[in-house]
Amino acid sequence: MFGKKQPEVLVVGAGPVGLTAALVLARRGVRVKIVDEAWRPTTHAYALALHPQALDLLERLELASPVLDKAERVLGLGVYAGSKRMARLDLGRGGGAFPFVAVLRQSVLEELLVAALAKHHVEVEWNHRLARLRQAPDHVDVTIDKLEKDQVGYAVMHTSWCVADSHDWKPSFVIGADGHASLVRRRLEVEFPEVGRAQHFAVFEFGTDFDFEHELRLVLRTTDANVVWPLPDGRCRWSFELPGYDDPGDQREKTRHVFELGSGRYPILEEKNLYSLLEERAPWFDGKVDEIDWRLVVRFERRLATSFGHGRAWLAGDAGHMTSPVGIQSMNVGLREVDELANLIADELAGAQRADGFAAYGEARLHEWRRLLGVDGRDPATDDTPKWLRPFAPDLLPALPASGPGLAELARQLGLRC
Repeated sequence: MFGKKQPEVLVVGAGPVGLTAALVLARRGVRVKIVDEAWRPTTHAYALALHPQALDLLERLELASPVLDKAERVLGLGVYAGSKRMARLDLGRGGGAFPFVAVLRQSVLEELLVAALAKHHVEVEWNHRLARLRQAPDHVDVTIDKLEKDQVGYAVMHTSWCVADSHDWKPSFVIGADGHASLVRRRLEVEFPEVGRAQHFAVFEFGTDFDFEHELRLVLRTTDANVVWPLPDGRCRWSFELPGYDDPGDQREKTRHVFELGSGRYPILEEKNLYSLLEERAPWFDGKVDEIDWRLVVRFERRLATSFGHGRAWLAGDAGHMTSPVGIQSMNVGLREVDELANLIADELAGAQRADGFAAYGEARLHEWRRLLGVDGRDPATDDTPKWLRPFAPDLLPALPASGPGLAELARQLGLRC
């Protein structure tokens, strides 16, 4: 599966975070292999925006230019309280080389990362699932199962997956970037408790002639938060929070095909309900609605791992945290996490790593996410917080498209502390 040489690092998960981890390692001269349980790359997923810090990272990886060629640049954030526009945040006020948020489909970002990896002779091993992980003092014993389709049935043919082969490997490190259902996290026996309320959203993506003025728009109401992102090619994506909604069959995973969930199963996704939601929550949206090419009900939980790893196996991205999707923070912070983690590993393999580097990584991740998820109990409101904003302040930080210093700057524009 991996050729004659053992990989020095095994990356589990081939989403943007895992692909970035593999690319950082490959550029550092590390022998890296990346596996994913899925049978092909994602064609449609929720994440769609890159914060300025993520663009800084992609610039170092020589990917910023091709990303921006395919992206919509968003310069500001319009904030509404109900139907009334209350503020506009400047996403570039903090300065830097990229004073904007770049909006593009996750699948496009993944394609660019895969192509960059191919230049370093690294290919994603699709249909490969982590089956065993056990840490040793100087390596990690892992077993990887290769999955194959097995078509069964007589009157009605259906496809299931079976284990076609298994391989044992001894990489020096394992990075778990395998999402909210992370097998790496489970093998490490790290708990992943909920730390806040779950949110359901009805998501609609369609073409429109509405002029967004290079803004994404956030609509805050006492019962829900709603966001619309302008997309390239005259399209947009609306996400409407569904307070009180609960359905055990809702969709959280990435999709491997472009599809629509049947409106019979999810009446909220019928086109007439899109118009009702727009009229109720965004009466200022007067653009036409062309054909809806993607719609789903999605559940997002707020979870935080009790640890980001230990020894020679570490987590990054959704494997360690889940949050509100409005600000696209989980993926963007995950990119920054995996850049740090991959460089720590490369330094360790080169004999130049500090003894406390990995422990500091884990502690810093927990500290940052306790703040982002509000687990630390701090109220972001200050004496400068406008009266209209105070009811929304406790839940607002995860809705802002930034992290680190960029998030602090956006919070300041709203009179909040971060």
